[in-house]
Amino acid sequence: MKNETLDLLAHEERIRAELLDSFDEELEEEIDDQRLAKLLDNAAEQPEISGLDRTLYFKELFRLQRELVKLQDWIATNKKKAVVIFEGRDAAGKGGVIKRVTQRLNPRVCRVVALPAPSEREKSQWYFQRYAPHLPAGGELVLFDRSWYNRAGVERVMGFCTEDEVEEFFRSVADFERMLVRSGITLIKYWFSISDSEQHFRFQMRIHDPLKQWKLSPMDLQSRVRWEAYTKAKESMLERTHIAEAPWWVVEADDKKRARLNCIAHLLSQFPYEEVQRPLAELPPRVHNPDYIREPIAESMYVPRKY
Repeated sequence: MKNETLDLLAHEERIRAELLDSFDEELEEEIDDQRLAKLLDNAAEQPEISGLDRTLYFKELFRLQRELVKLQDWIATNKKKAVVIFEGRDAAGKGGVIKRVTQRLNPRVCRVVALPAPSEREKSQWYFQRYAPHLPAGGELVLFDRSWYNRAGVERVMGFCTEDEVEEFFRSVADFERMLVRSGITLIKYWFSISDSEQHFRFQMRIHDPLKQWKLSPMDLQSRVRWEAYTKAKESMLERTHIAEAPWWVVEADDKKRARLNCIAHLLSQFPYEEVQRPLAELPPRVHNPDYIREPIAESMYVPRKY
């Protein structure tokens, strides 16, 4: 009975931590750097305060995001090209990391590619053809939320392609990626690794959280049934596509916050970027014309003042 009570308390604590993580996402977007830093400095003076790990997480996240802005400016100024691939099981946390990478960046420089299932026309094309239009030009950073490695993972496990097509993918992908690197693209590949029990827990949270139920698809449910098949497919993929020009990097992702910080820190380490010095902008004076009259706007056009 005592063990059951402890297990229940531990489970409740995990649910609480998951809900806090969702709340933290809102804080990250709503609180600006300086106010957050001041708030956290005050919190750090109180060792007894609960959630001190969250304090460290926020401090490191904002520090790394400031570095990402420097990386963005360096890529744009020097016309560099970069592709980052995010792969992993469903609910492994890929989207959470991508969100925090892009959160404060210019979408004209850094963009996310998350392609839907291929159309009938795309199925008849060269396999890599539908990915090619999304590759970066000079001064761009492209993040693939899943990529051409769908063929070695979900397509293979779910029977959406033949084993001959999988073998052809393995024969071609290394040459394809070497061509990208030779063209001047920095190619970085991440695999987010989570345990069986952690994926089960995250799926349960999605089932019971109305704000996250949209994340749970029939394909996600099948991934639970075929856990071992996905494991075998992953092991084969990593073994056969880990090349010197574009190696795989495995992110331990059972702890979401650590995974985010570790991945972003590693991503930054893959570029010899430097801060781009810019002259401080000066705001020009507003021009006032004595004959300018601001026309009134009809009250019916305003959004109702409910708050």
